[in-house]
Amino acid sequence: MNDKVAFDLPLAPSQVPVLRTEICSASSARKVAAMLDLDPEHMVDGAPLPRGWQFILMGADTRRSLLRADGFPGLGVTMPDLGLPRLLLGGRNVTFRKDIPIGASVHRKSAMQDLTRKTVKSGPMAIANIQHELWLAGDESPALVETQTYLLLPARRGSTATIASGSVADLASYRTATVVPDETLLFQYSAIGFNSHKIHIDRSHARHVEGYPDLVVNGGLVTLLLTEYLRREIGVIPTSIKVRHVAPLFCGRPITMIAKQGKTNLRLQAYDHRSTLAVDMEVNTHEVPGTPGT
Repeated sequence: MNDKVAFDLPLAPSQVPVLRTEICSASSARKVAAMLDLDPEHMVDGAPLPRGWQFILMGADTRRSLLRADGFPGLGVTMPDLGLPRLLLGGRNVTFRKDIPIGASVHRKSAMQDLTRKTVKSGPMAIANIQHELWLAGDESPALVETQTYLLLPARRGSTATIASGSVADLASYRTATVVPDETLLFQYSAIGFNSHKIHIDRSHARHVEGYPDLVVNGGLVTLLLTEYLRREIGVIPTSIKVRHVAPLFCGRPITMIAKQGKTNLRLQAYDHRSTLAVDMEVNTHEVPGTPGT
C-alpha cells in the first residue's frame, strides 16, 4: 500500500489470554476429511492431525450478544468493533513444532498480541494480531504457534467493492490444481470452525453491505486448500508457513493453485478466475523437495 500513513499510539490489548482445553477429536477430523472429499475412516485416534487442519482447535465460543455486527466471532479471541465494521484476513504465520495426535487433549492459549490504529488516505483502520499456542500435556513448549493478522476497516463508500487486480500470470508452465468453492464448501468450513462472519454465509450482506460480487471464500479455507495441495500433490510436510492475502476469492469461481521451488523454500500461490494472484504462501520444511512438476 503506497498511501502515506499516520500512526496513532497502539491500543492496549487485554492482558488476560483465553485459555481452553480442546479435544482433537476424531469426529472433528472426520468432518474435515469428508468436507475435502477424503475417506474419513482414516481419521482415527493416535494418527497425526494433518498439518493445516488445526483450525478445528481454534474456534471461538463468543456469545451471540458479543458478536461483531458483521457476525465475526473472532477465532479464539473476541474481536472488537472500534467503529470499524468491516474485517478482512490479512495473513497468518504458523510454526509446526510437532504433530498433534487425533484424540489428544490440547491446551490452547489465545491472546490479542497487539491492536494498533492507523490512518491512511482512505480513512481510519486498525490491525489486529491474534496469537494461538497449542500445547500437548507434559510438553515444555507448544506443539504449534499460529498468528493471524486482521484488518479492521470503515464502512464501504458506495455499493461496489473495488477488487484489486494485479498482472495476469501465465500458469501454463506449472503443474496446477483447480477447485471451485461452492456454497456447500463455504458452509461446511464455516460450520466446523464455528465462524459466523456474514461475508462467507450471507450473500445479501456480502453484496449489499460489503459490496462484493458474491460470497467471499474464507481465508482459512484457502490456506487449508493450499496445505492440502502441499500434502497430497507435492508430498511435503511443512515446518512453517507464512500466508499473505492479496485479494479476495469468490464462491463459484475457480481457484488455481501452483507451487514454485525457491532456493530455500517452496512458494504456493492461489490465483483467481482471472489468473491474478490472490494468496501467496511461503513454506519451510526440513525436507529438500524436488522442483514441483511442470
